Amino acid sequence: MPSWGEILVELNTLQQELKGVKGNPKAAFDTIRRKYLAALHKLTGRNVVLYATNWTSPGGPPPELVSITDEDVHAMMEVLRGLAGDGVDLILHSPGGSAESAEALVSYLRSKFDDIRVIVPQAAMSAATMLACAADRIVMGKHSFLGPIDPQMILTTAVGTKAVPAQAILDQFRKAQEECKDPKLLASWLPMLSQYGPALLVECENALNLSQELVSRWLKQYMFRNDPRADEKAKAIAAALADHKTFRSHSRHLSRDQAKSLGGYGLLVDDLEGNQEFQDAVLSVFHATIHTFGGTGAAKVVENHLGRAYVKIVQMIVVGERPPEPAPEEEGSES
Repeated sequence: MPSWGEILVELNTLQQELKGVKGNPKAAFDTIRRKYLAALHKLTGRNVVLYATNWTSPGGPPPELVSITDEDVHAMMEVLRGLAGDGVDLILHSPGGSAESAEALVSYLRSKFDDIRVIVPQAAMSAATMLACAADRIVMGKHSFLGPIDPQMILTTAVGTKAVPAQAILDQFRKAQEECKDPKLLASWLPMLSQYGPALLVECENALNLSQELVSRWLKQYMFRNDPRADEKAKAIAAALADHKTFRSHSRHLSRDQAKSLGGYGLLVDDLEGNQEFQDAVLSVFHATIHTFGGTGAAKVVENHLGRAYVKIVQMIVVGERPPEPAPEEEGSES
């Protein structure tokens, strides 16, 4: 299978051919990406679903276009339609998003498939890590990463809107309770404490509990379903992933080796490099997808190996099955 650079050459060649016949050069991105999705399916014999967003490019689309949202359920409904069999390989590249939306996605995917393998070609962070924990197994390379699942609270502060770790808010409040026993320190704390709404602390606790409960339940129900220590392992791993005090940043990247040792037990992770042909097929899909993001207005691509796709474009949406070669930006408009 070709490298990133070789796929770029392939794309450029096809674009020149399309220009020569007065076709649409941007259709090359769909053609090449679908070619490699079909090749991966042919190699494994399993259903293949790509869920990838353009979130690693500097100056890319706004967060709401690349995050996990309830709209993704509609995308999966479109893409899973017509797929036969109990198993699916989900290629996942996402910064995360809503834990509640991830829960809805897991519920829908698990209603369709008994065997889910999540493949992380580069990074699946936050709520995308939660989604990966609902798989039977995860496939990661040396270059693949997961992330912490500690929830972030969106707060409007004097310096603008900020995403603040729920655990950090609780820790700061407890620190304030302790230090404000000294009246001389009260004036220093009042400006910070005034930012807290009446329900914020309860919301932080609920968000923390939710992320751990979901991941723990999914690990126990799916990844460790046949393990007599499933409950113990699931709770330990979920707690480790949600521990803001350990990671200190929600954007920390957890390597494959770290994923294999989380909570003293580790997730069930297969090495992408374990099968060279499989690794090449997966990375060809990923490289073609990254080229799609770089050469079109696509912000999110959800697509199966049959070419059925739901593509989110900046200010535009396309839904359909193998459209007849239009450029992604021209395939539909968002109301």
